[in-house]
Amino acid sequence: MLSIPLPFVASLMLIFGAAIIFNRSLYQSKHAFWFLVLCAAATAVVGLRWTTDISFFRTIQPMLGVCLPVVAWWCFSQAHSNKPLSKVHWIGPGLVALSSVSYPYLWLGLTDVLLVILYLIYGVWLLSLSFSTADKVRLSDTNQTSYSERVAGALLLFSAFIDGAISYDFVAFGAEHTGYILTFSYLILIPVMGMLVVIVDGSVPSQEQIPEADVFEVNDAELAIGDTNSEVELEPEPITDENDEAQSVVAKLDEMMAQRELFKDPDLTLNKLARKLGIPGRKISSSVNQIRGENISRAINRYRIEHAKSLLKSSDLAITEIYLEAGFQTKSNFNREFLRITEKTPSEFRSGTL
Repeated sequence: MLSIPLPFVASLMLIFGAAIIFNRSLYQSKHAFWFLVLCAAATAVVGLRWTTDISFFRTIQPMLGVCLPVVAWWCFSQAHSNKPLSKVHWIGPGLVALSSVSYPYLWLGLTDVLLVILYLIYGVWLLSLSFSTADKVRLSDTNQTSYSERVAGALLLFSAFIDGAISYDFVAFGAEHTGYILTFSYLILIPVMGMLVVIVDGSVPSQEQIPEADVFEVNDAELAIGDTNSEVELEPEPITDENDEAQSVVAKLDEMMAQRELFKDPDLTLNKLARKLGIPGRKISSSVNQIRGENISRAINRYRIEHAKSLLKSSDLAITEIYLEAGFQTKSNFNREFLRITEKTPSEFRSGTL
C-alpha cells in the first residue's frame, strides 16, 4: 500500500531538518526545532498505527495530532510576543487525550469531532493573527511572516476538512481510503507547516542581538537639542486630534532615523523600535499607516533606500556594499524596494547621477 512506507520517510526527513536547525541556531530559540520533532513523531506514529494496528499507536495518534495546531500557534505567536503558552490552550488536547484513552466506552466519533473543532479554531486564530504586525520579527520580514501565518491558518482549516473526510470514510467506506488521505495530510500539509514555522522562527533575531540597554532607550540629549531636562521630553503632550498624534509619532520616528540611523540595523524589529522611541509598537505602526499610507516595513525600507541613494551619488562603493550598509540583508530585496520607490534599478540611478 502506498501510504505504509512514506510516513517513515517523511519522519526521517523531518528529523534531519530538525537536526540541521538545532546545529545552526545554537543561540536562537528552538521553536522550529521542537515543532519539527513533534511533526516527525506524529508522522512516525501514523506509519506505525497503519502498519501494525497496535492499540497503543491508535490511542496516541490523535493525541499527537491535536498538539500540532496548538504548538504551531505557539510558534507563530512568539513572533508577536514572548508570553508563555497559556494553560487554556491545553484544554483541547486534554479532552482529546481523555476521549482517546476512553475508547470505545465514549461515543466513537467524539475524538474526531474534537479534532475538527480545534483545527478550525486554531486556523481562524492564525488567520486573524496574520493581520497584526509581528513585533519581534525583522521589519524586512514582516510581509513574509504575515503570508506564512495566513498559509498556516489555511492549512489548519484544510486539516479540519481532512479530519472530517477521514471520519466520513470510516463510517461510509470502512476506512478504505483513510490511508491515502493520511498520506496526503502527513506528507504534504505537515512538512509545509513545518517549513512555515522555520521561516517565521528564522525571522526573529536572537536575544543576543538585542542589547539589554535598548530597553526604553530614548536618549533625549540626541533628540532634543538644547534641552537639558530630558525627563520633560518624555512627558506626552496633550493632543486632542488623532491625526495630530499620528503626525507627532511619525515626526519623532523621522527625527530618530535622521539622527541615529536605526534603519541600518538589518535585525531591526518593531519591538526594538518601540523601545528606542518609547512608544508602543502598535501606535508606531498605525501612525505610519495613517500618515504615510504604507506599513512600517515599507516605511523603514524607504529610509534605507534614501540612504542608499545618497551613497550611490556620493561614493564609489559597490552596490553589494551599499545595500548592506543601508540595512538590507539580500540584494534581491534591495533591488525590489529600490525599483518600487525610485522606478529605477540601482545601476540606472547611479548612471543618471554621473
